[in-house]
Amino acid sequence: MSADERTIGVLVMSYGTPESLEGVEAYYTHIRRGHPPTAEQLEDLTSRYRAIVGGVFPLRENTNRQAAALQSKLDELAGAGVYACYQGLKHAAPFIEDGIAAMAADGVREAVGIVLTPQYSSMSVGGYLKRAREEAEKHGIRFRGVEEYHLHPQLIEALSERVNEGLEKLGDRDEALVLFSAHSLPAKILELNDPYADQLLATSAAVAAQAGVDKWQFTWQSAGQTGQPWLGPDILETLEKLAEEGVRSVLVTPVGFVSDHLEVLYDIDIEAKKFADEKGIRLERIRMLNDDPQYMAALADSVIGAANGGNGHDE
Repeated sequence: MSADERTIGVLVMSYGTPESLEGVEAYYTHIRRGHPPTAEQLEDLTSRYRAIVGGVFPLRENTNRQAAALQSKLDELAGAGVYACYQGLKHAAPFIEDGIAAMAADGVREAVGIVLTPQYSSMSVGGYLKRAREEAEKHGIRFRGVEEYHLHPQLIEALSERVNEGLEKLGDRDEALVLFSAHSLPAKILELNDPYADQLLATSAAVAAQAGVDKWQFTWQSAGQTGQPWLGPDILETLEKLAEEGVRSVLVTPVGFVSDHLEVLYDIDIEAKKFADEKGIRLERIRMLNDDPQYMAALADSVIGAANGGNGHDE
């Protein structure tokens, strides 16, 4: 059944990524709120995409697979035609507004929004939901947003399985340190009593407990260059300190990320790994969730809960 007024629209939101190297400049300009990057800035970002095996395309295709897998899971749990997934990206087409407009064109009158980031921050997830909510109101669509699912049992199970798998790959479980990480945000969020940092620590602690890990730390990564303080310490600073403490084996577990994209494939796999090698640390990371069935189950359960008034906020 195609979407109609009986169907609940599901806006699947994420940051977005360019579809090709030719699209990097437009993407970067959008991130910079319409201000084109300098030639040096553009080359820096483009070179990072070039450094990733396979280029830009797998990143975008992965987002498409996640939306398709969530649709399949919702069909399995609720029946075909009850939910219809639409993509809404922050910095690339289809934008959040495009996703809502597509729902409206299909006659959808009720929608749930979910961001592919388990932990809530007013600067990230809150911003996505606000943007979607305002657009939904313009089209007369009743909108509910899933604000968090950072302790969903299926999410914790999927991540803990990957931690155990990664420790087996390292081969020295007793000596290895599990280093949980997430995208840094401007430090001013601490003044706002933003729950982001606390929720990340809660996810990390739950995964460590489920995996039976005692030796773990949390660190930040991928801070922006904005001239203002960002949450730290950065992963490179942490690795340097760990090297000084004699740690020789690290499993990076990016609990703030759910898919293979630039902050994982470059910032961890290339930059952090090279730095760790120079410090005498063997660094591996867990497999990302991508369209993992348990992750999809956590998303689907959260969407259904919100649609039923339990796991979201009515707007």
